[in-house]
Amino acid sequence: MIKKYIHNNQLIALIIKNEYSNEGINFFTPNDFPEQIAYMSHKKDTIIKAHIHNEIERNIFITQEVLIIKKGKLRLDLYTQEKEYIESCIIAEGDVVFLASGGHGLKCLEDIEMIEVKQGPYLGEKDKVRFEEINDNKVIINE
Repeated sequence: MIKKYIHNNQLIALIIKNEYSNEGINFFTPNDFPEQIAYMSHKKDTIIKAHIHNEIERNIFITQEVLIIKKGKLRLDLYTQEKEYIESCIIAEGDVVFLASGGHGLKCLEDIEMIEVKQGPYLGEKDKVRFEEINDNKVIINE
């Protein structure tokens, strides 16, 4: 199962639920995105030929993130680039979240273990603008 969150024709987030399965290599992101997300499923004894990646200069103007939920459950709140709340969804163990644009906030509903992947180098607080999150009473959960 895949859920895309789109606002004004712009991909805000992509959720790949733990139940998702498909044979072969399936890319979820357009080729021009600075972060590429794919799901791969191969049969036993499949060989992926050894390779290296060429040095290529790339200009990246937006940070995109991938969250891999190893344990627990959280609420993901999605916002536009203008900090306007869109909606929320529940993310659970085994799910993968691709944060493509706009803003986001997280509320841990259980103890969480997750892995975050994003472009670097990380510049600390220079890398982001924090803002007031949605009041819990106004949250719209989309399942």
